[in-house]
Amino acid sequence: MQIAIIAGDRKKELMTQFCIAYCGILSNHKICATGTTGRCISEATGLDIECLLSGTLGGVQQICSRVVYEEIDMLLFFRDSYENESLRERTELDLLRLCDIHNIPIATNIATAELLVRALDRGDFGWRDIINPNSEINCKKTETK
Repeated sequence: MQIAIIAGDRKKELMTQFCIAYCGILSNHKICATGTTGRCISEATGLDIECLLSGTLGGVQQICSRVVYEEIDMLLFFRDSYENESLRERTELDLLRLCDIHNIPIATNIATAELLVRALDRGDFGWRDIINPNSEINCKKTETK
């Protein structure tokens, strides 16, 4: 599965600790992340992460685009609810709306992230094969048949 990761400034350390704890599970999937968050996680875990632009420089919009093109299967987005920048809030709401439209599971806090990652480990996301048959992973399954 393709997992996108975003963390607000005050949530980067928490996201990094979360990824350290679940590194074994996450290492079996493709991960992209906004720039600073991706670098922090990669340095702490050794995970191979595609680092996009920093969130404030367009990284969130890049993830929005991937959601629209069905290139994201799960979003881990630890939001900093105390930030109050209207432009950033608008971009975040757009991302959440797009995930709703495209049936992308989202975790906006560590409790939900743990549930999603444990479900991922159990194989509970088979329905994504139906929703997103053109994903890179599903195309590889077809090629090996």
